Amino acid sequence: MPRWSETIDLVSVTREQNEIGDTIDVEIKRRVYASRKSVRQSEFYQAMSNGLRPELMFLISVFDYNNEKTIIYNDERYSVIRAYVTESDHMEIVCEGMTNRG
Repeated sequence: MPRWSETIDLVSVTREQNEIGDTIDVEIKRRVYASRKSVRQSEFYQAMSNGLRPELMFLISVFDYNNEKTIIYNDERYSVIRAYVTESDHMEIVCEGMTNRG
């Protein structure tokens, strides 16, 4: 049973018009409970061979995830590099730090 002891912000972006008619991107953040997990060694090396740097993995409810590509954890931004449903109807999301991208 996962320990839902962490919170993460799932970040999505929507396009809106500002007061002068320009189209702008607006971030929408949703805070959800998560269980932090270690990135599996096989996942780490497979991602590294594709130029990715997985740093964190979280387990969240499948009902909480809506294809967000960015999360915020401990005031740091991370890019979602892989997300998939586990057999227990949870969503596993693997993330890399956005400041570590080459």
